[in-house]
Amino acid sequence: MSETKIIRLTEESWKEYVNASFVHDFYHTSSYNKLEKEGEPILFVYQEDNNFIALPLIIREIPDTDLFDCTSVYGYAGAIANIDINIISEELKISFQNKLNEFFVKKKIISVFSRLHPILENDKLIEGLGEVVNLNKTIAIYLKLTPEEQRKQYRKSNKYEINKLKKNNFEVVEATTKEEQDEFIDIYYETMKKVEANDYYFFSKEYFYEFLSNNCFETKLLLAKKDGEITAGAIFTITDKIIQYHLAGTKQAYARDTPMKLILDEARLLGNELKLDYLHLGGGVGGSDEDPLFRFKSGFSKESFQFKIWRYIVNKEKYEELVREKGISTDNNSFFPLYRA
Repeated sequence: MSETKIIRLTEESWKEYVNASFVHDFYHTSSYNKLEKEGEPILFVYQEDNNFIALPLIIREIPDTDLFDCTSVYGYAGAIANIDINIISEELKISFQNKLNEFFVKKKIISVFSRLHPILENDKLIEGLGEVVNLNKTIAIYLKLTPEEQRKQYRKSNKYEINKLKKNNFEVVEATTKEEQDEFIDIYYETMKKVEANDYYFFSKEYFYEFLSNNCFETKLLLAKKDGEITAGAIFTITDKIIQYHLAGTKQAYARDTPMKLILDEARLLGNELKLDYLHLGGGVGGSDEDPLFRFKSGFSKESFQFKIWRYIVNKEKYEELVREKGISTDNNSFFPLYRA
């Protein structure tokens, strides 16, 4: 017997399905999707007997129309299942895709965009529906290596600078007070201004409070202090076997000291302690493998994963009509969906 469910944020079953999955990350949880301010988050579930495939999406209205499109949360989402993706039957995958497509057509959803999870390789669940596009690489520290083998992969300069930070009285502690959270948020904003980040990345203070106190996944706010002063901080999430490096910032007065290197080294040791598989550092800015952020991350590990996105035009005729109305050529492939460029 098979059934399709559309689960809303208020329903406890969202949490139940995610927890019952073979493997997931915090991007799939209702707590994280709840923080999305644009559109309505849903969890699409296709179930066949005891097996299911579930896909979190954000449904958005297309302005000045009665049409909709879908996107995913910031980060690495995509579909999850309660059995290993590598052994799911082709029949189950095809049935899931057919029911998903029926849902899109019925709800007047014109196009779908989703970032996929590089470690979970969940592109395998939607292959054949639209297109999967390879973007940049992401970096991870493989925690099943011994701590010594992990450190051997560090860039030589990183090892030197981490040792220097320790000698100069820098230490890493976990934030325990709201005052420490507030100071980290200010440092994060300072960093975003320095790198001239898009407005999207200036999350509200409430976003941080809610994120750090959610009831779906574990978070750690690690701070680098020197003589009691916070010099840098980073939020990490712990879900299943993955610790994710989520949001981070460094006080400009200490930028040359690079205290974030000490934080990442401590996060790695924490991951080892918790017997996790990966500390995932993510990729560069805007899909680049060449920018300073990617070079910084790649100084910690030689282990990389392919980051992919999923793009699907459900209704080609309507999609092209919306693009033409914007005066954009339908041959332009630099943005998706084009009518939101």
